[in-house]
Amino acid sequence: MSHHLTSTLLWLIPGLPALGALILLVGGRRTDRWGHLLATALAGASAVLGIAMWIGMIGRDDASRAVRTGTYEWISAGSFRVDATLLLDQLSMCFVLLITVVGTLIHLYSIGYMADDPARRRFFAYLNLFVAAMLVLVLADSYLGLYLGWEGVGLASYLLIGFWQHKPAAATAAKKAFVMNRVGDIGMVVALALMFATFGAVDFGSVFAEAPDASETTLTFICFMLLLGACAKSAQVPLQAWLGDAMEGPTPVSALIHAATMVTAGVYLITRSAPLFNLAPHAQTGVVVVGVVTLLFGAIVGCAKDDIKKALAASTMSQIGYMVLAAGLGPAGYAVAILHLLTHGFFKAGLFLGSGSVMHAMNDETDMRRLGGLRTVMPITFVTFGFGYLAIIGIPPFSGFYSKDHIIEAALSSGGARGWLLGLAAIVGAGITAFYMTRVMVMTFLGERRWAPDAKPHEAPPSMTGPMIALAVGSVFSGGLLAIGGTLTDFLAPVVGTAPEHHGPLPAWAVTVVVLVVVLIGVGIAWNRYGRAPVPETAPVDVSELTRAARADLYGDVFNERVVAAPGQLLTAGLVRVEDRLLSGATVGIGTAVTGLSEVTRQSQNGFVRSYALSILAGTVLVAALTLVVSAL
Repeated sequence: MSHHLTSTLLWLIPGLPALGALILLVGGRRTDRWGHLLATALAGASAVLGIAMWIGMIGRDDASRAVRTGTYEWISAGSFRVDATLLLDQLSMCFVLLITVVGTLIHLYSIGYMADDPARRRFFAYLNLFVAAMLVLVLADSYLGLYLGWEGVGLASYLLIGFWQHKPAAATAAKKAFVMNRVGDIGMVVALALMFATFGAVDFGSVFAEAPDASETTLTFICFMLLLGACAKSAQVPLQAWLGDAMEGPTPVSALIHAATMVTAGVYLITRSAPLFNLAPHAQTGVVVVGVVTLLFGAIVGCAKDDIKKALAASTMSQIGYMVLAAGLGPAGYAVAILHLLTHGFFKAGLFLGSGSVMHAMNDETDMRRLGGLRTVMPITFVTFGFGYLAIIGIPPFSGFYSKDHIIEAALSSGGARGWLLGLAAIVGAGITAFYMTRVMVMTFLGERRWAPDAKPHEAPPSMTGPMIALAVGSVFSGGLLAIGGTLTDFLAPVVGTAPEHHGPLPAWAVTVVVLVVVLIGVGIAWNRYGRAPVPETAPVDVSELTRAARADLYGDVFNERVVAAPGQLLTAGLVRVEDRLLSGATVGIGTAVTGLSEVTRQSQNGFVRSYALSILAGTVLVAALTLVVSAL
């Protein structure tokens, strides 16, 4: 596709799914019979356009690959102007392909998964709305346009997580995700305000061009505010607590939002803001710390979850932590962060869809202690889920092997004690990942059958297994195709900078050997504990304190309750008491005084002429006396 044609048609990529959402929401029940087909077709058309534009992009030289749509004046106030312009460059192209291709596969899967839901048409409208908002987020040419998509994604995720709002847990989870993401949005708003105050603009070109002239303090503060927004959207510590509860939504929502798209928005924001973070080393350190803490946090939590979807949610948190860690390493890590983001989009979406297939076959059962032995009755789900499992733990030649090893190499190459610390943390995270994912695999598909008496497991219909197979193929090949010869690194270099050569304390082959040994140790421990011994149908009570903490999400909710919510509740209660005792008391007192005074003065209005004459005489005498006194002075 030519440069001119791409510029002309670019608006259709977010426009088509947005049109689908509009038709289904406005059309209402009249679209029930065919709404899901329209939504899937429009998402697919957007994917086809994205692929065509990608083919055209790689056929042009680096200098002419970026494409902008025609300029439309969106906001104009004095010297401040924001244009509604879309930008398709190498970075946004990666996300367009991920969102549209994986999004279309999830739409196809949802046709079968939601077949019996009476509100299926509304569900597909929300899916289209989410895809459109996410595409606006990654295609916007300004931080304000990005923020528009950012808020649209927040709205759509709220609607999808709480789709089964008749379930109190789902309604509560939607509110929790919405509120915690609004906390992160405060950071985005502050960053936008600082950009306007510092640069007089919020479009990428102007901000990045003026950034070298700004003070490091200002840039650091801007970047930390952007990091706050990224932490909320990507479920990173300390704003990670919403992700596990969000599993109350339908499983396709988990695959779309919490594996391939929404949770990667924070990684996109940091990578897109590379020119700012490169000038703010303290903010980059903050990004690295958040990534390392979260990758270990999520991995530990994943070890103790018996709910298959919540185990995968903790895994998502951990894997996004790897991406954030890489993005915090600067030019050495931006490309590998995106590489892991893309491979993760395939294997984690496949894992979530596989869990949905299990739920579909097991009467919505998610407790792995009540599964087991599904390998023989669900062979397609077993194989496709297994491919995702091998990819996420980093077994060659599956995709996660390439992307995760690159991140570990980049961490070790960051130099000195810091490099060793980051590298060891990432390696330990890989070992824990192998443990909890093997635990998921064994408890779900292997071992003895622990099904409920009424369970009749069966393979999913083709509309569900087809997308699962496609994602499994991506789990096998995407890492190699993207990593061989540094293809993705070279492709992204014009946007995120050229990655330096890795000169770590260990050669690449040694890192690979060490990581594989650690991964196999994690697999072995999990197999010894769950594969060679019976799995009790109820979780043991006599466990270590660390296990109790992991079951409680390392007390993330407790921390929020006591440190954030409790002080707010105390302040509110105090203000209520002040209002009741001081303000309300004063108001009542003034009213009582006025009432009493009126009762007294009313007695003088008795209607008798002699009383009024006496009052006039008394007033006259008083005035005369005051006049004489004043004259004497």
